[in-house]
Amino acid sequence: MTIKASDPQWHKSRLRAEKRFRLYGKCALSLAVLMLVLLVGSLIARGYQGFVQTQMSLPIQFDPAALGLSKDVDVSSLSPSAYTPLVKASLRMVFPEVTDPMQTRELYALVSSNAGVTLKSYLDHHPEMLSKTADVWIPASSNADLYFKDRISENTPEADRNLTDQQIAWLKRFKERDIERIVFDQTLFNHGDSRSPENAGFLGAMVGSAFTLAICLALVFPLGVMTAVYLEEFGRPGKWVDIIEVNINNLAAVPSIVFGLLGLAVYINLLGFPRSSPLVGGMTLAMMILPVIIITTRVALASIPGSIRDAALALGATPLQVVWHHTLPLSMPGIMTGTILGMARAIGETAPLLLIGMVAFVADIPTSVTSSATVMPVQIYLWASSPEAGFSEKTAAGILVLLMLLLTMNALAITLRKRFEVRW
Repeated sequence: MTIKASDPQWHKSRLRAEKRFRLYGKCALSLAVLMLVLLVGSLIARGYQGFVQTQMSLPIQFDPAALGLSKDVDVSSLSPSAYTPLVKASLRMVFPEVTDPMQTRELYALVSSNAGVTLKSYLDHHPEMLSKTADVWIPASSNADLYFKDRISENTPEADRNLTDQQIAWLKRFKERDIERIVFDQTLFNHGDSRSPENAGFLGAMVGSAFTLAICLALVFPLGVMTAVYLEEFGRPGKWVDIIEVNINNLAAVPSIVFGLLGLAVYINLLGFPRSSPLVGGMTLAMMILPVIIITTRVALASIPGSIRDAALALGATPLQVVWHHTLPLSMPGIMTGTILGMARAIGETAPLLLIGMVAFVADIPTSVTSSATVMPVQIYLWASSPEAGFSEKTAAGILVLLMLLLTMNALAITLRKRFEVRW
């Protein structure tokens, strides 16, 4: 039996179908929001501890003899390693009952291997403390830090954790004496990478990403805009223009790792550019982002009404003047939005940069575009693949920093579009 459109039952059936469709849409949206909340929540739950670090207060005796100082040696010329005996002497003073060599090594493992840097900085800022004793906050080792953050439980069997029962007993004494604290981890933002989780920082990767994006933007913006202007404003429809357009659209869908192979073959093997440098990384990412910039720029140019071009031509402007003084300025908000979104994609890319060597361990902060460097996504990958448990919270913290940067770039693109967009 066929239901006619004039039948009331047909209208009821259509309304029920519409309600079901809306319900399906709400369910899909709710599921997507739930997954997003779970993702962000898990990152925050794990990552916020990567922004803080445990410190322990130790009485440090700045003995010139222990530092190897003489009358003609300036204290500021000492290396951080010269302060390591002071830390060990302080630990032996706090725990005088520890005399066994094996237990002594376990005791020394409770403080960071970079403790000498902290003591050097303290004495450089307080030279009057030479030959005196001062309570100095020393960063804890990664395993001790995890214990104070309740990431290592004493209820876990000793064979299944990185701290012995004796080490946990010593750390409990720090808690009982209230000489431990958790503070903001400045190392994360003012140090490069390190083999020790408590000393690893994100600054080297951030500087490397900045250099890489600067090279990428310097190449891709003028090339992409000029290509789009030619194809949209000056290119005559024909076989060659059609071939170029098809290839540009196809390149926008090519997997990013293919551009990494191309960058390795051309820039490193053929041209001999320095491996693992922001220069090669930026040029490789520029090849990947170029089709996106061209397509978005052409869309922005096509959105300008033809009447503006006709009016400018009627007043005697040349085609180049029409583009330079009218079409291009009016389409700039759309071009900037597409460029920012393209750069946001580039900053999160990992695969092409792995192939050009930016996966290497780089502890120094890069000083130029030809220095060895890594970028933020690759640094996160390196931390995630490290066996030390302390790198897990560093990984989550790095992801949060990268997400905040991506959200900032997307928010900037939306703001520019809303602020300068003109509706015709």
